[in-house]
Amino acid sequence: MRYLLTIFLFFSIMNISAQSYTSSRQISPDIKVISDHSSIILGKKVNYEAQVGTQPIWNSSGDTIYATLHYTLYKRKDIEDDSNRPLVFSFNGGPGAASVWMHMGYTGPYNLIVDDEGYPIQPYGFKTNPYSILDVADIVFVNPVNVGYSRILGKLCEEDDCEEKESEMFFGVNQDINYLAEWISTFVSRQNRWSSPKYLIGESYGGVRVMGLAHELQQNHWLYLNGVILVSPADYEYFYSDGDVIQLIGDFPYLSATAWYHKKLKVEYQSMDLENLIQISEDFAYNKLLPAIAKGGYVDMNTKREVAQKIKDLTGISYEDIIDNNLRISPSFFWKDLLREEGYTIGRLDSRYKGIDSRDSGDSIEYAPELAAWDHAFTPAINSYMKNVLNFNTDVKYNTWARGELSVRPWDRENINIRSKFREALAENPFLNVLIQSGYYDGATTFSAAKYTMQQVDPSGKLKDRFTFKGYESGHMMYLRRGDLQKSNQDLRDFILKTITNNTPAKY
Repeated sequence: MRYLLTIFLFFSIMNISAQSYTSSRQISPDIKVISDHSSIILGKKVNYEAQVGTQPIWNSSGDTIYATLHYTLYKRKDIEDDSNRPLVFSFNGGPGAASVWMHMGYTGPYNLIVDDEGYPIQPYGFKTNPYSILDVADIVFVNPVNVGYSRILGKLCEEDDCEEKESEMFFGVNQDINYLAEWISTFVSRQNRWSSPKYLIGESYGGVRVMGLAHELQQNHWLYLNGVILVSPADYEYFYSDGDVIQLIGDFPYLSATAWYHKKLKVEYQSMDLENLIQISEDFAYNKLLPAIAKGGYVDMNTKREVAQKIKDLTGISYEDIIDNNLRISPSFFWKDLLREEGYTIGRLDSRYKGIDSRDSGDSIEYAPELAAWDHAFTPAINSYMKNVLNFNTDVKYNTWARGELSVRPWDRENINIRSKFREALAENPFLNVLIQSGYYDGATTFSAAKYTMQQVDPSGKLKDRFTFKGYESGHMMYLRRGDLQKSNQDLRDFILKTITNNTPAKY
């Protein structure tokens, strides 16, 4: 009998094993796994529920599932009435970046193990986040199509036009906004959170995404927000429409801040407080550098020499290089040149990081040292966290980036008018406020460019009291530096608590 039972179990195991190898490696379109947890946030215990799952994206008639989006929701458990409990939707950028960065780095209940300055260390892992905003708001981390465990599932096309169909539905500024707005509206209904104050937070390209979503959600889903938080925001109109002269001016104060960090400024400026230096650099960029560059080859030589000397003083770049480049010092040249004599380059997303190129000559860096460091730390952490803490098991790969066959490129940038639509959303919704958070050493989406965007959204200046800017002495992901993890979460917490309206009428 024991012999027969052993044979039966053996073949049963073999059968299960065979099934696991032949079964489809696809994520289920509509699932959720719920678990209970607790954490200490700002010295107080917070009990919360974690919900990891997927929610479908249907076609327009609602009879076919085209894709599913992977999300993680954290809800505080001791809230009896969530009608006044804020709900925050969190997005990263790319386009084609998973939500892992802010999930495991910023506002979630756990974050990456790094040193106090934000540099990854081994062994890789995660720890509880004592500054998470979960004490004051529920948080949803959303992965757009092809990142995290989010995937296209339905047959969108015939074989020869698949990429075109996918792009038409998902891969572009406006396409991204449209399908995510539909998904958010459905999510709010499923979770019964229509009465809650709602917020969007977007990092990097996520800034474009959430500015556009604020308008789309109001116009076509009648979902009104209390706040939009832009973390190191990208602005596609700044990058692709405003022209290179504006970019040179908008990015210039970043050059000064980074040169100050690396101690490359003349004594007069190096001895200054960073905030004072930034003010001087901003004034110079707009009042002296802009007219000089705008005149191009017709600027008189005395002015050109005077401006070049000031650029040298405020950036640490040699006078000769500034003259040779006609006063135009781009961030890409700056990353290569600032520490050239020491044999280093500096990072794009976080210019505190140093890299080593194969040759010191040239005008651009060979790789981004900060991104190389972050990739090998965040990916092991999120995979381990999903499986071992949140009990979410799948054979589908967690895509930190959308690459290869799951790439979201090319990304459609046609018909971009995000700023004007965002202003329209602000004007139509007196409850809507904006918080911008930027790292002073971010060279990809500079803090000074973020300020420029803030100034251009509402040229009238009538809505400027609805904008708040906060700067931090770190890079693109300012929250990796422990001091800024605490400060940025507290700034976000204060913003949320300040913008809960509590029976205030929506009127001017």
